[in-house]
Amino acid sequence: MHGHTYRLRVWVEGPLHPQLGWVMDFADLKKVVKPVVESLDHKCLNNLPDLENPTCERIAVYIWDKVKPQLPLLVRVELHETPTSGVIYDGK
Repeated sequence: MHGHTYRLRVWVEGPLHPQLGWVMDFADLKKVVKPVVESLDHKCLNNLPDLENPTCERIAVYIWDKVKPQLPLLVRVELHETPTSGVIYDGK
């Protein structure tokens, strides 16, 4: 058993708000993503439903599946388990 210090990036896509100039407020994005990250942080991922074999690829899909219903503008999840190894998942 071992652990990683993962780095997660989530990407959203949509029209710019005409007055604010953003696609969405990062605070709103964090409200959705943070609880998912906290549910994984410092846990034995093998013991979580749907993550019995927690590869980086499966964790990215897991995060997508948890975040996408609450964040329709989500277009990509990028997850790195080391500085040089990671995956990109776009729901396909």
